[in-house]
Order: sequence, then C-alpha cells, then structure tokens
Amino acid sequence: MGRKILFIHQNMPGQFKHLAAHYGADPANRVWFITKPKPLQIPGVEQRAYTPKRGVGRQTHRYLRGMEDGVLHAQAVANRCVEMRRQGEIPDVIVAHSGWGESLYVKDIFPEAAFLNYSEFFFRSSGGDMGFDPPGSTPSPDAMARLRTRNAQYLLALEACDWALTPTRWQWSRHPSEYQSKISVIHEGVDVDAVCPKPRWRLTLRNGQRLSREDEVITYVARNLEPYRGFHIFMRALPRILARRPKAQVLIIGADGVSYGAPPADGVCYRERLLKEVKIDPRRVHFLGRLGYENFLSVLRISSAHIYLTYPFVLSWSMIEAMACGCLVIGSATAPVQEVIRDGHNGLLVDFFSPEDIARRVDEVFAHPDRFQALRDAARQTAVREFSLRDKCLPAQVALVEALASGVLP
Repeated sequence: MGRKILFIHQNMPGQFKHLAAHYGADPANRVWFITKPKPLQIPGVEQRAYTPKRGVGRQTHRYLRGMEDGVLHAQAVANRCVEMRRQGEIPDVIVAHSGWGESLYVKDIFPEAAFLNYSEFFFRSSGGDMGFDPPGSTPSPDAMARLRTRNAQYLLALEACDWALTPTRWQWSRHPSEYQSKISVIHEGVDVDAVCPKPRWRLTLRNGQRLSREDEVITYVARNLEPYRGFHIFMRALPRILARRPKAQVLIIGADGVSYGAPPADGVCYRERLLKEVKIDPRRVHFLGRLGYENFLSVLRISSAHIYLTYPFVLSWSMIEAMACGCLVIGSATAPVQEVIRDGHNGLLVDFFSPEDIARRVDEVFAHPDRFQALRDAARQTAVREFSLRDKCLPAQVALVEALASGVLP
C-alpha cells in the first residue's frame, strides 16, 4: 500500500530533497510539494505553488512583522491545502519546515494526517547567536523582546505537530525542554559515495591557473559572505596567512547577499567593506562567487586547509561535505562545530575571534610533513559514520515517516 506524503517548504526542496525523492520514486505513493513557484521538478512529486497575497504592512509593530509574514505565508499554504482537501487529496503525513510560518494551519485542515515538523532553530537571548559578536555584548531589551515574539510561530508549530525533527544535538538542545521529548535528532545526510576525496583532482581557475592537492590551497565556503559565518574574521586573518605562506592560494566561495543577520547599514556588501579594511594580493585570493554543486566539490577536493567559522547557530552542510571530501577543517570552537569536530582528532579548532589563531593553525598544517593526513582520514570516517545519507540519515528519516504514517509515535 502506497503512502500519501505532503511536503511544505518555501524553497523546494530545502531539507527534504532526498526524502521527497525517495517517496516520489515509488509509483505506489502519492507525493505533493507545496512551495513558492520553482522551475525545479522532482520525479514523482507534484508541485503546488503558492504566493503570499501581500507583504507585511508598514504600520505593523516591529515585534510582530516576522509573525505577520509567517501568517501571510501560512494563509497562502492553507489555501492550497483547502483546495487539496476539496479534491479528496488527503495526505497520510505532512512534512513541513516551520521557519517561515507555512505550517501554522495545516493540522487544522488535515487533522487526520500526522504532522512532522522540521524545527531547525529556536532562538534564545543567550548562549546562541544573539550577543555572540562582538564578544561580551549584551542584547538590548528591545532585541530580546523582538526575539521572544519571533519564537511564537515556532512554538505554535511545536504544539500542533505530532512529532518534530532537527539536524544536530546542539540545535535540539536549544528548544524548550517541554518539547524536547517529541523532537528526533536526524541530519539530512550527505551522499558520501559522491562527496568523496579524489587526491589527483585538478582545478582550473578562470584565469587559467591550475591547482591540485600538491599546492597550498586554502578554502572558505559560505552561502553568503557575512559575519554569521565568520567572514570578517577570516578576511582579517588573510594578511597574516599570505605573509607566512607566500605560495598559498585562497579560494573563497559565496555570494554577496545576507542569509542571516542584518546587512551593512551603508548598503555596501561585507566583501567590499572588508576589502577596504585589509590589504590582500588579488592574484592569490580568488572570489569565486556562488558555484554549482560539482564545481563546489572540485574546490573542496584540492583544499589543503578548509576554514569553517560560525556563530553558535545552524551548522552548515558545507562543513560536513568538506569532511566527507577529506578536507582538513580548521573550525571555530563554537558549539555547533564542537559537536562534530574534536580538536586534533578529526580537525583543528580555533578561537572564532582570533585572526592570529587562524593564521597560526594554517601555518601549522602546511608545516606538517603530510598536512595532517590522519586527521583528514578521521574527518572522512566521521562523515561516513555519522552523516551518510544512504546508510544512516535517509533510513532514519524514512523510519520516522513510516512510524507516523502507521499511527505510531517514535
């Protein structure tokens, strides 16, 4: 007997890429995906697009703007769900990301369906991203009030759902203790068969320069080049790194937008702002922008030292992918990273705020006779053991969905 699964995520496929494809691959299943209009198609998955009717009102209280935006998204999704119900399209399980409020009303429209909520991050005024940078800063009462109000839609989703999941133990720990017992920790997973080391790999840059693992290649990756991923600290470390390693080449992947936090007040992107602050050799520092996935992997495969810095926030997929490629990750000693990387075992840890610490560790890597090959091997083993899509993460996700579809709580 096939399953009827409804996925909801405003940026299809988001965290549900592999799970949706798994259920879509079986013709016995009926699979829908409610999302904002996207050209992407997943075989066996029916896309139902939605668009909020309007934006947030100018007169809305600033504490409530995020909530109003969530309600507008939820209302548009609810309209699609009502249409489905009228057509007799009733899912067994709903899998939805609560981050944009889309799932607020789905349980009211489909009360007979099991609701699995992807609960990515619960914001708090201490111990996380707020007040982290600059160190020692204290959030204002206004900022804390906005944050508490922002969490309202996440609490509503946690209350409405039958079960929830989150990708890491640290992210789980940020949720209210009253709800932790109904949240499973399951990472989205990495296809470690495809994302793997290729020691003889070669990469040709746009200027015709060819690089390989034999060269001193330093890599940095973020969706957008911004403080949440330590871009400002990394840039301030570069003059020291380039001075100590005259043969090093630096490859930087990331766009000039903002994924998290606020954009610079002057409207200048962080990359341009930092380039005015620090002096670097443009012949040795290459800004590659946002790359396609295969080109992204090509960069990781020739990396000698991969820098990953982050606030105490959501852990990036790219760090796990770097480990799966056998990179030597030099990561910030912040909670999300420390959950995965043990200093001197499967990577190296640095003080997030110390450009000198980062430069020293990079120099240590290149001074080591085999560039810490044992740590690279251990990083790969960690990725395979803990984050394998096929062997661990996807089977756990499927088992959770199947349990809910059968009316059994985990």
